Amino acid sequence: MSVHLEFIDFIIPVHVIKEKYPGGWGKCLSDHEGLIGGRVWYDDYLFRDGAMSPNDIRHLLDKWSELGFNTHIEVGKKPTKWIDVCVVERMFGGATLECDWIKVDAVGDFAYLKGKPAGEVISRNNFNSDERVE
Repeated sequence: MSVHLEFIDFIIPVHVIKEKYPGGWGKCLSDHEGLIGGRVWYDDYLFRDGAMSPNDIRHLLDKWSELGFNTHIEVGKKPTKWIDVCVVERMFGGATLECDWIKVDAVGDFAYLKGKPAGEVISRNNFNSDERVE
């Protein structure tokens, strides 16, 4: 499975959320309930949030860092590699820093967890009030 990309994407592996999110995967989904099918969607492996500006992405990075996620490695004061999260800019073809665990198909506008098949592309259209991918 894959997640559709739009604008600036903030992506986290589901298994990392299960390990690190306070309250686990269920609490993450509950905390984002009003956003799922809007700016948030997910497949079996990746959770995607997004924004249209770098400032909004910075806010997401700060929020998830405060929750205990290791967002990136810095050399000096320069970020060099994504760790628990990955920021992808679809228009520029991929991750904004090196990211070992994600594959981005810029032509198809989707990303998937490295080592898993790309499969069906999940987007906001897969979520509505009657049917949610769990």
